[in-house]
Amino acid sequence: MSRAAGDRRAGLPGVDRLLARPEVRELAERWAHRAIVHAARAELERARRRVADGAPPPADEELARAVRARLERLDRPGPRRVVNATGVVVHTNLGRAPLAPAAAEHVARVAACYSDLEFDLGSGRRGSRQAHVAPWLELLFPDHGVLAVNNNAAALLLALNTLALGRGVAISRGELVEIGGSFRVPEILERSGARLVEVGTTNRTHPDDYARVCGRDVALLLKVWPSNYRIVGFTRQVGVRELAPIAADHGLPLVVDQGCGRLYRDAPGPDSEPSVEQLLADGADLVCFSGDKLLGGPQAGILVGRRELVARCARNPLARALRCDKLTLAALSWTCRAWLVPDPGAQGPPVARMLAASPEQLETRAVRLADALLALGNRVRAAVIDGEGRVGGGAAPEQALPTRLVALGVDGLDEQELARRLRGHEPPVVARVEAGRVLLDPRTLLEGEDEIVVSAVRRIVAD
Repeated sequence: MSRAAGDRRAGLPGVDRLLARPEVRELAERWAHRAIVHAARAELERARRRVADGAPPPADEELARAVRARLERLDRPGPRRVVNATGVVVHTNLGRAPLAPAAAEHVARVAACYSDLEFDLGSGRRGSRQAHVAPWLELLFPDHGVLAVNNNAAALLLALNTLALGRGVAISRGELVEIGGSFRVPEILERSGARLVEVGTTNRTHPDDYARVCGRDVALLLKVWPSNYRIVGFTRQVGVRELAPIAADHGLPLVVDQGCGRLYRDAPGPDSEPSVEQLLADGADLVCFSGDKLLGGPQAGILVGRRELVARCARNPLARALRCDKLTLAALSWTCRAWLVPDPGAQGPPVARMLAASPEQLETRAVRLADALLALGNRVRAAVIDGEGRVGGGAAPEQALPTRLVALGVDGLDEQELARRLRGHEPPVVARVEAGRVLLDPRTLLEGEDEIVVSAVRRIVAD
């Protein structure tokens, strides 16, 4: 650091002087002393770095305002609600699946009070937390065992640790994938205590590749759905229907990490993804999948399959470390029940309704939204155009969801600035920016959120 920068830093106030400012003293009415001191030190350190980079030292009043602003940002608990206008239904970065209002109300009731989480009200004795979701899951998958844990990666880890600890797991090289958040299948397998046995090649794997390794202390065959990763061209992968007899001939369980897709054959969802129901019918012994991606509920991992295998997983001490908390169970039980209505696409969770939305419904909503935006004045441009949405969550990367979009523009603002200002609204509106346009997809707007979008644009125009 130069002498000039050191001289400028000497002009910055100390913590005590900053705390003595009236604007900072007022914060004591709402914040503990330690929180104010921490904020003051953080802003002073930030100012020192800026001065070292050549900026002039800020005035005391500017630093005091910065301390207040820092605490005000903390005063808004996260995660924050956002309006998803992107058309990506299970948007990983935006919290994946929104709960139905009734499910959220049920969660709020359970959160605010004591509950029978592990208490049998009939006998007055200790109960099982799985009892709150197992009856519903067993109705969805009759004649199978079921177990809920806190996410799908945990479900896979538990299955591998239970069934293959210290032994081999045969998996195609083409399925050794990495998905979002640096989740790598080989690393999960390693942490489970199992040993990786690679079969086939990256682009082509044949049934005989699996059969040849089954005698090498292999404990199970693993099929991993590759999420949003695809190999195209000269390829060959072995499906569950082909793998099942190989596993059965060698007395090995076949485990499928489905992750995302569809719950059952005629459920709303991408046609290109196999359903859990189909995988079980094709001979999978154990399937694990995500509670948010397939059910449209909370983040959770579901294990379904042969009862004795699920029971072994449930007895594993690791199951306790991976169990769901009471809020997840409350949301999951309500969501499972919602799939048992006559028409989940119309009456079920929001994700199911979004995926089942008809072209006519999307057209009506897009026209209504565009008309409301045009009514805000001459600066606003809004047109209904054809477009595509996505399932999201790694599902069906090659399958688009045809939709009707509202292409939005505001005179005097380019598309990036308009999108930024939409995100600055409360609640923030997250839109897509493509080909120089801001695009709004009504498919992922929840009930009442059209009005929020209009309010956000009204404020932008007024500014």
